[in-house]
Amino acid sequence: MRGWLFSSFLIPLYLSAQSPSALEKDPQGWQDIFPPATLKGWTRVPIPPTAQLHPEPQWKVDSANRVLICEGDKGHEWLRYDQELGDFIFHVEFRFVPLPAGTTPAPRYNSGIFARNSADGAIWHQAQAGGGSGGFLFGVSPVQGEAKRMTFNDKTKPSRVKPAGEWNAFEITAKGNQLVLWVNGAVTSEWNNLEVLKGYIGLEAEGYRIEFRNLKLKKL
Repeated sequence: MRGWLFSSFLIPLYLSAQSPSALEKDPQGWQDIFPPATLKGWTRVPIPPTAQLHPEPQWKVDSANRVLICEGDKGHEWLRYDQELGDFIFHVEFRFVPLPAGTTPAPRYNSGIFARNSADGAIWHQAQAGGGSGGFLFGVSPVQGEAKRMTFNDKTKPSRVKPAGEWNAFEITAKGNQLVLWVNGAVTSEWNNLEVLKGYIGLEAEGYRIEFRNLKLKKL
């Protein structure tokens, strides 16, 4: 093999293999599901399902800039898009709002994009979103009818996810018994033999201020 493949000064091969998003490849047939200011069509759901929601909301819409903001200060929950889906592609862009330099303890930015969840979130499949970390699928899903925790993080080191303050693009494709996650130019994680063939998509609130934009859905 040529010596340049081993150069430490070049981008690793698995990071250089760029591919466009599904939205870029075929912009036709997508539904804009960005929520209105009232969040009509979306529902806050506690994590875990047995927990109580904070009485005050932590989600708000910046309609002028078309950004959905999660303050991340009202407990662990997810915002569910209230339409059960089978096969689809869910395109999401997000960025964390960085905490001031020197914050202690050091922030561990955390959120996620959900696909084919049960309505209450007891069964869930998540694309992990962090600040410079994540980009893999994991969750709790039936395996031969028994709910088990699964993770698929073996292809994501180092992560393709950009640090806090920078925009990231995620796409989850759900087709048949498979979920495929695309992150910032490449497929990073796959979940095969999925027994859950329909469910709900959503966005996670988990302690950090995060912004979402360009929420697009394509039914397959």
